[in-house]
Amino acid sequence: MANNKKKNLTPVQQEYQKLQKEKETKRPIFINCVKAFFVGGFICLIGQFIQMFMIYQFDFTDQTAGNPTVAILIFISMLLTGFGVYERIGQFAGAGSAVPVTGFGNAVVSAAIEHRSEGFVLGVGGNMFKLAGSVIVFGVFSAFVIALIKTILIKWGGL
Repeated sequence: MANNKKKNLTPVQQEYQKLQKEKETKRPIFINCVKAFFVGGFICLIGQFIQMFMIYQFDFTDQTAGNPTVAILIFISMLLTGFGVYERIGQFAGAGSAVPVTGFGNAVVSAAIEHRSEGFVLGVGGNMFKLAGSVIVFGVFSAFVIALIKTILIKWGGL
């Protein structure tokens, strides 16, 4: 089927596609994956250090140290976004900086910064959660479904 499409192209279109292929910049996919892996891993390592600090300095347990750790990581990413540092990290690491929870903080603050000229209510407040809103909705909904399943299993399954 692809060959039929190529045969139906005019000589000018075929020449354009050939020129386009020659001029297209090659992306270093393997290097980008390695950068994303190490930067994302480093962000997670920082989170692990924060969690261990909470456990040993403030007598948190493994279960109770998770939420403050996530909040601190989001706060740090928001500060770095405000100072313009997180954007440079994102340019270097790609998905390595977007996939951890710090990407959520970056998404919220960058939208707020971008729309601040439109005012606090309609600009910042109205646009801050456009991208992050779907993450929040999905997180709340999936937590509800999991809690419902767990409740049903406990009531009827005897967990």
